[in-house]
Amino acid sequence: MIRKLLIANRGEIARRVIRTCREVGVSPVAVFSDPDADAPHVREADAAVRLPGATPSDTYLRGDALVAAALAAGADAVHPGYGFLSENASFARAVLAAGLTWVGPDPEVIDAMGSKVAAKKRMAAAGVPVLPELDPESADEFPLLVKASAGGGGRGMRVVRSRAELAEQVAAARREAESAFGDGTVFCEPLLEHARHVEVQVLADAHGTVWALGERECSIQRRHQKIIEETPSPAVTPQARERLFDAATKAAEAIGYVGAGTVEFLLTDEGSFHFLEVNTRLQVEHPVTEEVFGVDLVAWQLAIAEGARLPVDPPTPNGHAIEARLYAEDPAHDWRPASGTVHRFAVPDGVRVDSGVEDGSEVGVHYDPMLAKVIAWAPTRHAAIRKLAAALERTEIHGLITNRDLLVRTLRHPEFGAGNTHTDFLDQHALTTPEPVDVRPAALAAALALAERRRTAALPLGWRNLPSQRQKTVFEHEGDAVEVDYRHTRTGVETSLGLTVVATSPDAVTFERDGVRTTFPVAVYGDRVEVGSVSLTPRPRFPEPEAKIAEGASVAPMPGTVVRVSVEPGQRVEAGAELLVLEAMKMEHRVPAATGGTVTEVLVQAGQQVDAGDVLAIVEAEDSLAGSSGGAVS
Repeated sequence: MIRKLLIANRGEIARRVIRTCREVGVSPVAVFSDPDADAPHVREADAAVRLPGATPSDTYLRGDALVAAALAAGADAVHPGYGFLSENASFARAVLAAGLTWVGPDPEVIDAMGSKVAAKKRMAAAGVPVLPELDPESADEFPLLVKASAGGGGRGMRVVRSRAELAEQVAAARREAESAFGDGTVFCEPLLEHARHVEVQVLADAHGTVWALGERECSIQRRHQKIIEETPSPAVTPQARERLFDAATKAAEAIGYVGAGTVEFLLTDEGSFHFLEVNTRLQVEHPVTEEVFGVDLVAWQLAIAEGARLPVDPPTPNGHAIEARLYAEDPAHDWRPASGTVHRFAVPDGVRVDSGVEDGSEVGVHYDPMLAKVIAWAPTRHAAIRKLAAALERTEIHGLITNRDLLVRTLRHPEFGAGNTHTDFLDQHALTTPEPVDVRPAALAAALALAERRRTAALPLGWRNLPSQRQKTVFEHEGDAVEVDYRHTRTGVETSLGLTVVATSPDAVTFERDGVRTTFPVAVYGDRVEVGSVSLTPRPRFPEPEAKIAEGASVAPMPGTVVRVSVEPGQRVEAGAELLVLEAMKMEHRVPAATGGTVTEVLVQAGQQVDAGDVLAIVEAEDSLAGSSGGAVS
């Protein structure tokens, strides 16, 4: 019997495992890095052990430190969660060698599936369809996909469309794989464009019973990482489902799998499917399976680790479930991750929320920027889509830019509703480009609410002896200036937007237009004003002089580590050319040249830590060079 469980992970998955521990009567033990000292999962556990340091390599990727933490806390078992060391056979062996129960498959199975190259050979021998493997050094079949052999979560993956870019993309994939997994081995396979990503949840006990608990459609992806998942798949027919389940069961039986795992496939429009990998752990998207099948997969993981038997037949599925992953990132700017304080996080009732953050949580630069998963269940797919989109639209996330609006646009896209999804869906339908929105009503609400805050705080509002003059306020929204004005009259507040002001308070403003009233909630955090989903920063009337960034300078878009400098002083570059590469939140991010010209300065070097806004390199534009070369003589 497991009495005390160390959760060798953080954030959302740690809280998820803690929740099941409470339900089944197991005492949860957390671990935490220094940045996570005040994280929710630390407070919710019965005990917590510090892992000194901040980076994953110093903390959550230290198998020896995790085992020592389990022993120090008196735990008798370890649950690895997902990511970090969840698929590391050496860590599993170290847990077992310490006399602890490992909540997962045998280390030999993890080893067998940990290398995607070896796993494909093993599956082919078991009769599971696989894609041919291509040599990264000499591949001549394009387009192709470079993949990390030990990878997952989209890290260490690159699309290559010509031989000219092969070497560069292979090198980048190797660096990212080495950083994320400690193994830079990569391989290539043909890229199946417009294919679907479909996976089968398996659950197996140590007594020979294997369940195939439905398939999950995971085709909506960014950077090869899933952001929307659902079960059942709208593309899988009963006949195809039977073949998928048979292949997944064969895969599990071929390796003697025990515990919860996932067999992933690519599904073509013609209905053929090809093995991708076996994830020897719990998946991020496991909640949709739990909602449809009425099971607790974490509870089954613990029970199977204790030797329990599965019933012969799996439970019957019921209805449809969809999950959306909320990330602190900017889809419109190459999925740039965001860090900072989550001032407010609130999701409406009626949906399941698995979250790693709460009001006041800090999102740092060292870990994946996923904030939460929001899951909706309904009797039909259409009802589940509508329920999830409405819940996301009403979700309050203050303090950080997120992918929330992209998720809502995707869920409400007619092609998604029709079930016509594939792995390049977002690019095909240009969904990363925000829809134009008139933010002036939100800015006007912000201006009126701020005025109410000053009035109730007895702060000076300003005084005019010319009633014809309007009060003007300028905000900044996503780099653009938004100016609004209003005037108090004897009959109320007059605006230039055709809105009637019904009520104002420091926290909300109600407008009426053509007989329809709308209330705008307003929250203020320092110099940031949140009006619904619109974030605004008031611009001062008399701004302080500030240091001017040199023309042609490229600055760090986020805190991170320089992993490669691609240019040197004196080198000529085109606009958009790669100047250097930053690593932040476990992903690589290119820093391009804003203009074509000559590199005059490179201010950083590989391995250097930088902060957002730091100047990294300066490119002198072509017209500047021409202007400084002297005039022509006739």
